Amino acid sequence: MNEPVASDTYAAHVRRLAELTGRVRAQRAEAQAWHDQQCAAADRAVAEAAEQLRRAEAEVAEARAMVDRVDAEVGHLWAELRGRVGLGARRLGPPPGPARDAGGDPVASLRGVRDLLDRAGQPGELPGSANPLLALCGVAGALLAYALGAGARALGVRYGGDLAAGMPVLALVVTLLGPLVGLAPAKRLADRRHALLGPRPAAIVLIAGLATTVALLVATR
Repeated sequence: MNEPVASDTYAAHVRRLAELTGRVRAQRAEAQAWHDQQCAAADRAVAEAAEQLRRAEAEVAEARAMVDRVDAEVGHLWAELRGRVGLGARRLGPPPGPARDAGGDPVASLRGVRDLLDRAGQPGELPGSANPLLALCGVAGALLAYALGAGARALGVRYGGDLAAGMPVLALVVTLLGPLVGLAPAKRLADRRHALLGPRPAAIVLIAGLATTVALLVATR
């Protein structure tokens, strides 16, 4: 009489076991799928992080190379500036460091500094304040040439002969070249002031020298 009950109970346990086994299998498959998804997401995250790290390292290397280039150019420009300043270069000290609030392209800024140094290094014409010195150079050149001419004439008179005939001509030529003689000290003056002896300064020297030469010739006729 009890055998059917035991059989039913056994069958129920088998069904229950089958259900649990299926549920465990489904949960295991779900867990495996979730694990696979998480691993794939982690792999993608690691790959993205590695790519970002590679780009960051490349940017750091590029920035470091730019810093080295800028530092080298700053040192070169600073040395050039110190060379142009001369004796006052000690006051400049070492090259300045980067400004904290600096912005923009440093290459463009350095190019602007280079252009400024190039323009500053080009000698300009002597200022108007040098006109008296230029005129004095012309007068001194004319006086020197006239003195040489007078000496040549004196030699001709002293030794006579052919010298008496040739020395006056040589003296006249030297005297007439007097305005040009003043250009030599004027050029030296311009060089000391790092300037050019342009048309205007040269004209002042020539006019002063010519006026002095004419005055001397008229006075000694």
